[in-house]
Amino acid sequence: MARRMARGVKREPYAAVTRSVRDGVGGRSVAAFFDLDGTIIAGHSVGDFFVERLKAGQVGVDEFRDLVTMSARYLTKTGDFEDGMAASVANLRGQHEGDLIRLGQKVGLERLVPQVFPEMKALLRAHRDRGHTIAIVTSATRYQAEPLAAHLGIEHVLCTELGVTGGRFTGTIRGEPCYGANKLTAARAFARPRRISLKKSYFYSNGSEDLPLLEAVGNPVAVNPDRRLRPAAERQGWPVHDFDSRGGIGPLDVARTLTTFGSILPSFAAGLPLRLLGASAQDALNLSLATWTNFAPLIARLRLIIEGEEHLWSHRPAVFVFNHQSAMDVLIVAKLLREDVVGIAKKEVQRQPFLGPALTFAGTVFIDRDNVGDAKKALEPAVAALAEGRSVAIAPEGTRSRDGRLGAFRRGAFHLARQAGVPIVPVVIHNAQDALPNGSLVVRPAEVKVTVLPPVSTEGWTLRSIAPQSRRIRELFLHELGQCESRQE
Repeated sequence: MARRMARGVKREPYAAVTRSVRDGVGGRSVAAFFDLDGTIIAGHSVGDFFVERLKAGQVGVDEFRDLVTMSARYLTKTGDFEDGMAASVANLRGQHEGDLIRLGQKVGLERLVPQVFPEMKALLRAHRDRGHTIAIVTSATRYQAEPLAAHLGIEHVLCTELGVTGGRFTGTIRGEPCYGANKLTAARAFARPRRISLKKSYFYSNGSEDLPLLEAVGNPVAVNPDRRLRPAAERQGWPVHDFDSRGGIGPLDVARTLTTFGSILPSFAAGLPLRLLGASAQDALNLSLATWTNFAPLIARLRLIIEGEEHLWSHRPAVFVFNHQSAMDVLIVAKLLREDVVGIAKKEVQRQPFLGPALTFAGTVFIDRDNVGDAKKALEPAVAALAEGRSVAIAPEGTRSRDGRLGAFRRGAFHLARQAGVPIVPVVIHNAQDALPNGSLVVRPAEVKVTVLPPVSTEGWTLRSIAPQSRRIRELFLHELGQCESRQE
């Protein structure tokens, strides 16, 4: 399904979640505090750290016992968590701090980043747009929290600090663990010199142990609250968010994924009766494409928020160029363009189940990126399609981005548009990885924003102007995505 935007109106994904922030008080005197485990991420960072250290042979019998005890106390909210944490930290005595820093980077990027709720990323954007001071407040250590904070652009981390002397752990906690009422103490100490008003500030948490800080801020929010926090939040009228976009994967999630992509073949078969009745091959294909793109997004729980939709239709045929973030881009672009379009894909896609046969049937042009001569020859059907009045969709990066950063642009799409004398239409996909994260095979519910920019005329382009024009169009993508422009070709 798609939410189309009125001309000139801008909206962000997950608007229902962020509305109160965007309508609230702005400025640096307002803080947005975020718990980490179970709030920003679906899982628990201590478990991911433990697994990686266990794989590396860094966990002894005593530490294994203490970590299990501490985790059980945290998850069940029973016993003395602080004592359990102190016993676990004691096992680090004598180890190099640098080893844990490096492990934190690995765990953060490989295991924690994929667990971040897309809704929390939207909330972070909203708070940043309002000029708020943003901080993570967590019982986890700096080695767990800082890599993720850096990835999310969070400047401040309030956490449990470990004792270090001469680059080695002392086996002690410096000060008090940042847990329970100590989170309120840490937030007050952080707020005072910055003239932050807790009564205007926000705190997001999933745990009842965080009630002291939740009760101290003016805008407490319960996120996937535990069995004790939920009734407390409901009694006090606090907002409650239940997110299922990350976390455990059930049979229904797998079934949705298989149906989303598996339905492409029967959808394309839907056009065959029309063909038998004498319709053109293109009309039959348009019906098939419409069938798939009408139903598959509903099955996948994919909502598109489209800005600049008028540019999809104002100049056709055209070469539509889009940034490639996820395997969901195929469905997103097909939903946007809908009819009279030919796709260009790398030849490896042709071997994929469901997608490969369907795209082949749809007349997709498959090219070998490593063979320039063959690639030019393979593009000849795309040139013919443009001459016949059909548009072409192509990802100029050539391959999918692993981290969402925009890659270098290959110039085939721009040569193609120049040769055919048609405009380039940039299609900026902001957050397709929310729907199908890299490394995952399961589609998750998501709201994906797409910005369609005005067509760029290729009139007057020469072979010499292809390179600067492609760089200029890439800069348009960078600007829309809010990415640093230092990553130029």
